[in-house]
Amino acid sequence: MARTNLSAAERVGPRQRSQRRHWRYFIMALIASDLLTLGAAFRAAYWIRFELGLPIFQLEVAPTIGFYQQLVLVLAPVWLVVFAFNGLYQEENLLGGPGEYSRVFRGTTIGLLVVTVAGFVEPELIVARGWLLLAWLLTAFAVSIGRFLLRRVVYYFREHGYFLAPALIVGAQAEGQSLAQQLMTWSTSGLRVVGFVDDGPVGTRVLGDLPIVGSVDDLDEVIERHQIKELIISTSSLSREEMLSVFERYGFDENVNLRMSSGLYEIITTGLNVKEFAYVPLVGINKVRLTGTDRVLKAAMDLTLATLALIASVPFVILIAIAIKIDSPGPLIYRRRVMGVNGNVFDAFKFRTMHINGDKILDDMPHLRDELTENFKLREDPRVTRLGAWLRKLSLDELPQLFNVLRREMSLVGPRMISPEEMEKYETWGLNLLTVHPGITGIWQVSGRSNVSYEERVRMDMHYIRNWTLWMDLQLLLQTIPAVLRGTGAY
Repeated sequence: MARTNLSAAERVGPRQRSQRRHWRYFIMALIASDLLTLGAAFRAAYWIRFELGLPIFQLEVAPTIGFYQQLVLVLAPVWLVVFAFNGLYQEENLLGGPGEYSRVFRGTTIGLLVVTVAGFVEPELIVARGWLLLAWLLTAFAVSIGRFLLRRVVYYFREHGYFLAPALIVGAQAEGQSLAQQLMTWSTSGLRVVGFVDDGPVGTRVLGDLPIVGSVDDLDEVIERHQIKELIISTSSLSREEMLSVFERYGFDENVNLRMSSGLYEIITTGLNVKEFAYVPLVGINKVRLTGTDRVLKAAMDLTLATLALIASVPFVILIAIAIKIDSPGPLIYRRRVMGVNGNVFDAFKFRTMHINGDKILDDMPHLRDELTENFKLREDPRVTRLGAWLRKLSLDELPQLFNVLRREMSLVGPRMISPEEMEKYETWGLNLLTVHPGITGIWQVSGRSNVSYEERVRMDMHYIRNWTLWMDLQLLLQTIPAVLRGTGAY
C-alpha cells in the first residue's frame, strides 16, 4: 500500500478545485444574505420601537434615526465577525438546518451581549432597551430565514450535480451497503457515493449501479482517480490493523475527510457517553435519546404548547364531538394501543373516524385486508365515516392526543407512533424508536404523510432521532400547518 509522493496541493484535481470555487461563491452569497437580513432586522426593530407607537414602549431615548443608522453600520460587521467565530462560514457547519440555526441564535445572543457590555464601558452609548431586545430577536429570525432560503437553492443545485462531495465507502458488506443506501436516499446529503472499496472483483455491481472500484491496497490510486473528498469506513469490514493503517494515511489529509461508522450505528441514535474505569475510556450507550437540559427543554415546550393548544381548541373539540355523535353511532374517542419509550405500551387517543363494525366491513373485502396487513393503512378505507375522512384530512382526529402529551406519553414532535405489530417493520431500527416519545407530528407529517413508503418513514424517523434539536422541533411545528392545510397524503 505504497503511498504516492505528491503533496496535498498537487493531489487537488480540477473537480475538487471546482467544488472549492462553488463553496467560495456560496460563502460570499451567505455573507451578503446575512448583511441584508441584519440590516432589515435592525430597521424593523427601529420601526416597531419608535415609529409604530405601541403603548408598551416608553420614550426613554430620543429616537434619532441617524444615530441608529450609524450604530447599525458598526454592529453589522461586528455581528458578522461573531458569526465567523461561531463557525457560521465554515463548510462543515453549513446546510445543517436546526444545528445551523442554533449557531445563529448563539451568535446573535453574543452580539447582544457585546452591545450591552459596550454600553457599560461607554456611558454615552445610550441605546433603547426595547430596540436592542427587538434587534436580538429579529436578527436571529431574519438571518435564519435568509439561510433557510439559501439552503433551498443549494438543495436544488445538489439535485443537478453541484455541491456534492465524491464519497467512497470502504467495505461492501451489509453495513457498508446500508450506509450507501441511506446516503443515496437523501438527495440533500451533499455526498455522491462513487462506489465501494472491497476485496471483490473490480467493476462488480454491489448495490444498484454502485461498483467495487478497488481494494484497500489500491486506496491511494482510487482516491486520486475519483477525486474522493469523503472516505467512509465501514468498521466491520476492516481489521484493527487495517483501520490503523488507513487512519495513519488519511487521518490528517487536508483533502480527504476520514469518517468511520460505529459498526453498530443502528442502535446508537441515543448518543454515547465515555467513562473511565481504571484509566481505561469505555463507551456506553444512553438508554434514552434525550438527557439533561435537552430533556427538560423539550418537556417544557411540550407541556406549554399542548396546554395552550388545548385551551384554544375547546370550541372545535365541542363541535367535533357533537358532529361525530350525529354522523354515526359509537364512542367519541378511539384508543389505539401503541409503543412508547422503553417499550412501554399506552393508549393513544383519537376522535373516532371509523364505523364500529369495521372488521365486518373488511371481511367482505379480502384484498383490502391484505393491503392493511402490509401497510397498516388503506388509501381507500370503506370503514371510514364521512366525517372521519374530513377529520383525517385536516388531522383534527388527533386533537385528543394533546392529552397524551400532557400525560408525558407522547410529544408534540417525534417519530410516527406505531403499534406493537408494526415493530417488525423497523427491524434493527426498532431499538432506536423506543428511545423517544412518539409525536403528534414529525418529519413524516410534513413530507407527504401516508403517501410516504414505509421504508422512507423508517429513514425519516431515524433521521429525526439522530439529529434532534429544539430548533428542529420548532421548524417541524411551523411546517406542519401548511402540510395539514394542503391535505396531501391524508387518509
